[in-house]
Amino acid sequence: MSTASTRLPEGRYGRASDERADRKLKIAASVLGAALLALVGYFAYHYVARNEISAQVIAFQASDDAVRVHLEVRKDAGASGYCTVRSQSEEGAEVGRADFRFTGPGTRVDKVVTLRTTSRGTTAELLGCHAD
Repeated sequence: MSTASTRLPEGRYGRASDERADRKLKIAASVLGAALLALVGYFAYHYVARNEISAQVIAFQASDDAVRVHLEVRKDAGASGYCTVRSQSEEGAEVGRADFRFTGPGTRVDKVVTLRTTSRGTTAELLGCHAD
């Protein structure tokens, strides 16, 4: 006696439903992966390429009604923008905040700015810089 095969003859009834589902899942995963990669690339470009101004606080000197802040600003040649600086009291309350503009053809600017405060400030914190 011979054993009967339980497999269907190939090519006679089309592709199995599992194969079709696998193919659809692979296509959907490829499309979603490409979209995610494009989105990450878009945000990375705008974070790196559009950040034309950066700065750091070199030193600061506090008095009763103001804080003098020495900023070193690095920017693209000809770019203009502003940096936001704030000061806090010893208790942590914000006592002053201001935007300082930077323009000109140079790529590096050292500038001492004066931040007016409502009471004695003990910090000078650079919150960020933005290009126009």
